Amino acid sequence: MKTLQPFFLFVFVSLVKSAPPLQQESLKFYEYDTDTALGSPIEQDYETKIKDIKKDGLSVSPNSTLRLQRDDSERNVQPTKDTNLPTCLLCVCLSGSVYCEEIDIEAVPPLPKETAYLYARFNKIKRIAVSDFADITTLRRIDFSGNQIEEIEDGAFSKLLLLEELSLAENRLVKLPVLPPKLTTFNANQNRIKSRGIKANAFKRLTNLAYLYLGHNALESVPLNLPESLRILHLQYNNITTINDDTFCKSNNTRYIRTSMDEIRMEGNPILLAKHVNAFSCLRTLPVGSYY
Repeated sequence: MKTLQPFFLFVFVSLVKSAPPLQQESLKFYEYDTDTALGSPIEQDYETKIKDIKKDGLSVSPNSTLRLQRDDSERNVQPTKDTNLPTCLLCVCLSGSVYCEEIDIEAVPPLPKETAYLYARFNKIKRIAVSDFADITTLRRIDFSGNQIEEIEDGAFSKLLLLEELSLAENRLVKLPVLPPKLTTFNANQNRIKSRGIKANAFKRLTNLAYLYLGHNALESVPLNLPESLRILHLQYNNITTINDDTFCKSNNTRYIRTSMDEIRMEGNPILLAKHVNAFSCLRTLPVGSYY
């Protein structure tokens, strides 16, 4: 028995020497731009991704693993504007409001049925069709300022019975469309509208209209049949050359006073307002313009 003890001792020492050293530390991965080490489940996920990449024949270095957490969309892809995206990806939709400003769209995008406010300023819209708002009866405000609109189909706004504010400023219109009945504000400043492009009764039935902006156009006369509700009227920088006694007042009623009208701007027109004093006799304030 004593002779066997040295033998077993020799075998044990040999096995210990031949055993591989314990791995003291494994490779750690860190979050991008931080010094926090990731836990083992995430490390395993990274190792799985690395193995998948190696299977595809790609070489991966420890430093390159930091790139794996970046989104694949950050690869060298040039940004593009896709106007075929769904409206609420192309625009911003928020609580009944749709914001489609400065995104270079050329037509009115399909709108969610609950849309109440549409802001589509500074785009490249050239035409408004009846179908654009055929199913959207909840609209209260539309702003198409700063587009290239040349044509609006008859009846494009006819179903918008709740519409209160409409802006078509800074476009290329030569005539006005039929306007919805509940408008309170209409802005068509800076277009190419001539008097023949406005029907005689265009504003007559708009009994809630309070603010009418037609400055910087090509009007030769003041529009007819302006509603009693009108408070602000801007006609500056047109080609208006004449005004008759019934334009603002009633020639057959000398006691008539237009009580709602607070401001009329007519500067920049080739007309001397002093020659048409009777045309302003019913107003509480004289129009802004040239008198001499």
